Amino acid sequence: MPPAYVALEGGHVIEGRGRSPGTARGELVFTTAYTGYEESLTDPSYEEQILTFSYPLIGNYGVREERFESDRVHPRAVLARELTDEVADWLADEGVPAVDHLDTRDIVTDVRDGGAMQCGIAVGEHATPEDALAELERCIAMSDHTEIGAQVSVAETEIHGADNDGATVALVDCGTKGSIIESLVERDATVHVLAHDAAPADVDAIDADILFVSNGPGDPQNYRAAVSLVQEYVDELPIAGICLGQQIVSLALGGTTEKMAFGHRGVNQPVIDLETGTVVMTTQNHGYTVDDPGPRLEVSQRNVNDDTPEGLDGVDCSVLTRQYHPEANPGPEDTFDFFDDVLAMADAPRTSAALACDD
Repeated sequence: MPPAYVALEGGHVIEGRGRSPGTARGELVFTTAYTGYEESLTDPSYEEQILTFSYPLIGNYGVREERFESDRVHPRAVLARELTDEVADWLADEGVPAVDHLDTRDIVTDVRDGGAMQCGIAVGEHATPEDALAELERCIAMSDHTEIGAQVSVAETEIHGADNDGATVALVDCGTKGSIIESLVERDATVHVLAHDAAPADVDAIDADILFVSNGPGDPQNYRAAVSLVQEYVDELPIAGICLGQQIVSLALGGTTEKMAFGHRGVNQPVIDLETGTVVMTTQNHGYTVDDPGPRLEVSQRNVNDDTPEGLDGVDCSVLTRQYHPEANPGPEDTFDFFDDVLAMADAPRTSAALACDD
């Protein structure tokens, strides 16, 4: 196997075993998921990041395309304790550098103690520590990836469930997972997937019943067009959002967001509903969170571990958002009812604030 080097912020270089050649740079993060490596690797929310798997063996049940969340691998590189040959070959085919035979426990501890950090990778027969350090020097902060939405969004509108006769959903694609679209289509919705910088004319053209803002990578403050779109329709259409979508909706309604130390990434994040006291386990992948939801939103759910907002409801408007991924790919399946609640907003009477806006 070729040599491989991982340069961490601060200049420390770790040597591992090369499984897929190349160089890469990005924000180093980790996931605690013990299943769902195919879903994680194809999740657009990992764009411009280097993904470390905390679970020691990645690839023990193969690689199946029907589990993919998008049409490509999104992390810039992959780190693991051990990768199977099938996963390593898949990453090589995708042109994504991969390194294993690493002490991932030590890497995860570093990220937990110091926060998500910049990282450089070099893998190959002639790779050197200096190559990895050179990649590290070229790395930029996630907030500086101002056009990251364009890297993961559709270029032209796509329609899913065209023969359905339920609600018409305008889905703003900031890097949506395929299972979110599937969850809506399975409930008889017709989903128009719009570009991340869609304009009001794009929404008006489809006579949408709901405006839905997807998950995606990067700093929510860089999605100015999506923020403006929510502001345009908040008193005209029901608004929903998942993950980055929750953050964008909050920004649009006067809230604030902040970068987390190391984020939430995994399939074992506990969330409590503040009204019922029920705790559910959730799938999550985000490095930013809502700090203050703003005057028109209230926190309905919180993370049990760190108290960050996990659900927002409209105070005087039809808004429903979740920070976690209720489509639950790869699991657990505790939160599917979110999509039923979102689609029900299309049939519910609009709020008094919205009606007053029409007068």
